[in-house]
Amino acid sequence: MHQVFLGIGGNIGNKRLNAEKIYVLAEEELGVILEKSSVYETPPWGFQAEENFWNQVLYIETGLEPEELLFKIEKIEQQFGRKREPGKYSSREMDIDILYFDDLILNEEKLCIPHPRIARRLFVLVPLVEIAPGFIHPQFKLTNRQLLAQCDDNAQIKKIEL
Repeated sequence: MHQVFLGIGGNIGNKRLNAEKIYVLAEEELGVILEKSSVYETPPWGFQAEENFWNQVLYIETGLEPEELLFKIEKIEQQFGRKREPGKYSSREMDIDILYFDDLILNEEKLCIPHPRIARRLFVLVPLVEIAPGFIHPQFKLTNRQLLAQCDDNAQIKKIEL
């Protein structure tokens, strides 16, 4: 079994309901959710939008290999109307990113693990530190807590009380 951290988030539609649907779909399609971070409201990253995002990190255990996991994630995102355009950010009901997959380092055209922008995004690092502060980034050899301390993102992040 593999230990995986997923970043989930969206800024349109019923954010609470979308998150609840993702929990069910993740358990049905991806693996067992071992832990969930709090939900954080954050501004869009890399583009302008009227609505803020709700972001969260899920820690799952899966028997899927990375490519299989990505395939199933993309199928789930399609259920939320997600259309990926490389290099372009946009508003969306739900986005799911593989942040870490065990201590794997993978650099392929369609899939990079760990996620290449973890260290630059507070909306990823804050929930990661909440549930896995000591997890070591396999490339940078720094813990999530250390990455957060070095992050230069100055976005305003607010914990959502559900």
